[in-house]
Amino acid sequence: MWIGASFVVSIVLMAIKFFAFYLTDSNAVLTDAVESIINVFASGFAFYSIYLAAQPKDANHPYGHGKIEYFSTGFEGALIMIAGLYILYETARRYFDPTPVENLGYGFLLLSSTIFINGSLGLGLLNAGKKTNSVALQADGQHLLVDSLSSMFVLVGVGLIWLTGLAWIDTLVSLLVACFILFSGFKLVRRSIAALMDEVDVAVVNSVVQIINANKKQEWIDVHNLRVQRYGPDLHVDCHLTLPNYWDLSQVHQSIHAFEEILEANTQGNLEIFIHADPCLPDCCKYCRVQNCPVRTQALARDIDWNVENLTKNQKHFVAFVNNLNN
Repeated sequence: MWIGASFVVSIVLMAIKFFAFYLTDSNAVLTDAVESIINVFASGFAFYSIYLAAQPKDANHPYGHGKIEYFSTGFEGALIMIAGLYILYETARRYFDPTPVENLGYGFLLLSSTIFINGSLGLGLLNAGKKTNSVALQADGQHLLVDSLSSMFVLVGVGLIWLTGLAWIDTLVSLLVACFILFSGFKLVRRSIAALMDEVDVAVVNSVVQIINANKKQEWIDVHNLRVQRYGPDLHVDCHLTLPNYWDLSQVHQSIHAFEEILEANTQGNLEIFIHADPCLPDCCKYCRVQNCPVRTQALARDIDWNVENLTKNQKHFVAFVNNLNN
């Protein structure tokens, strides 16, 4: 619903801004109008990406379609940067070939109406994106908030020109808005590339580690090689879980199933988890809390802190245990 509204509203606001430019012939107003073209294309692509991300995984896409949202974010960021570069070019051209600014009163009123609409819609998209873990919704919401903020800059500039009659303010505001737009576009592109390259999202990994710690079972001797990635609404988790080596296959299966259920109950969206079961080794006894263990060779010495650093290493915790003792 939100992304559909964003697409429709972006078309209406684009028309309003270009009409404001037609009335005023202000370069600052033109910068805002050009950026609104990006809103239309970005909202359209975001609409499609959210539809595709919601489709179930298939034979060609066994991990689902969630990564399309990061393509959408990168596409939106790239368009924003192109708009910023065009605005810089147009500002330079008009600086050497200035035209008088007219009908500022009408332009002021028209731009004022777009700020409230863009801001409200942007906040709605941002909140909806956070609730649904949709990167495309969050990116589109951030873009609209940036657009609303840039419109405020332009509005202030138009107001100052109106009050002072200083035409050079138009050029200054255009340059500031262009730089602001370029920086905003760069951040979206950077976020998209990081996600497509499977860069670790520290916040998501922390949340999974907190869930594991809050529901830690006595028989979970060790968790390591933890990897977590979010693709749109889908969360992918895989890890190695060390269990008592004297358990039969049925007990191992039940413990792994319980591990999966805990993560599913405490995460949003679709969860796909792969767990590799490891048998415990004699060195694990130093931090193992399993009671009445028939194969224990050493007494419990101390706990290992199940933090992000330890759980994401591709090694059992007795290595970290030895390192802690040495330190």
